[in-house]
Amino acid sequence: MPSNLRRDLGTLESYATLLGILIGAGIFKVTSDAWALTGPSVIAGYLVLAPVILATSIAYSVFLSTPLGEVPGGEYTHISRTFGGYGLAFVGAWLKIISYIGALAYLANAFADYVTQLVPAISHIGVAIGSLLFFYAIHVAGVRWFGRLQVWMCALLGVSILVLVVPGLFAIRAENYRPFFTHGASGFVAALAPLFFAYAGFESLAQTAGEVRDSTSRLPRIFIRGITATMVIYFLMSVVALGVLSPEQLRVSTAPMTDAAQRYLPLGAAAIVTLGAIMAVSTSLNATMLVPSRVAIMLSEDRLAPRWVGRVSPRTGTPIAGLTITVAVALALLISGKISVALNIAVFALVVLYFLHSLALLLLPRLNPELFRSVTVRIPLGVQRSMAILSMLAMAVLIVQLAGDKETMMLAGFWTAIGAVLYFVERRSSSS
Repeated sequence: MPSNLRRDLGTLESYATLLGILIGAGIFKVTSDAWALTGPSVIAGYLVLAPVILATSIAYSVFLSTPLGEVPGGEYTHISRTFGGYGLAFVGAWLKIISYIGALAYLANAFADYVTQLVPAISHIGVAIGSLLFFYAIHVAGVRWFGRLQVWMCALLGVSILVLVVPGLFAIRAENYRPFFTHGASGFVAALAPLFFAYAGFESLAQTAGEVRDSTSRLPRIFIRGITATMVIYFLMSVVALGVLSPEQLRVSTAPMTDAAQRYLPLGAAAIVTLGAIMAVSTSLNATMLVPSRVAIMLSEDRLAPRWVGRVSPRTGTPIAGLTITVAVALALLISGKISVALNIAVFALVVLYFLHSLALLLLPRLNPELFRSVTVRIPLGVQRSMAILSMLAMAVLIVQLAGDKETMMLAGFWTAIGAVLYFVERRSSSS
């Protein structure tokens, strides 16, 4: 176990990590895109996906209640220890690292979009680069600073959501919900993939397992409760945005939450919602920065990456080398304008990982009985298996849907091939 990691995070910081990355750029960005596909039934889409995400989170709760809940690595650690091999888990982890670094560049760009709307004279690229370097410095300084900053940003985000939702419920016009399904069943199904983007990333919390106090007892509960709370928040935010804005306004809206707030709030209060959108991106940026370096720790522990990549500084308790590589690649993507190279495979890679992770839960009792006996979370075995099957079926549907995008599949295949080459090179060098 990477013993230099410091357990400086508690329950509050863990909830802030989960809620911060979930109530991030997704809900503020994708609502209008999904509305174009299915209309006001976007509201139902969030509700339909919630049980699927809850079912997928059961696997994380189970694995994190075992001794694996004391180390980072998330799906990589859980899958590799269940199947007793590294190949499949490594390729999944490699795709996850690529997608999260791409998401990091995307979020930095989105952060700059919001800031330059408020202060047009500021350099867009300068703000984007500055945001990456700021959060990099926070993470290098120590995980406790990551946690404290995440809590305060989530508090501001929470205030902005209250300002948006509470008065917004009294500004809803029922006619804006009609027709509820604008493009029938096919449009509704097509909208589920972009709406899934709002929920994707919840598993980032698993990467804090080596830095949360009493992680095997705290994290399983936080996954289920945090996702349930997010479902309620998504429902209320979409009810307000789609009930306040007319179809004509939604067709041209790129920031529906902010545009809705401007319809019924005074200028100062509407600015709070805009600040909330900035906090939403910032909390996602902060949590996303953490993930690749923690996966790299476990890859280096298993000798699938150079040891120095996962080395944890004894002075700060942080994987400085891994964080430096993460921010350097994100900066290169940002400056080159090639963010889509990694971002296009982000959701596809996560959906595949969710499928494999639920499969690992389903097969855990047979493939690794010793690890299965160490499970402490009180979820009946029948419920575990039912949730794993539900998650796998839903992920299979999304995989088929996403596989229709030829560009995404070509990119995923390209990066998978690179990951496979790296895997065989590292395996050969470690065995020699």
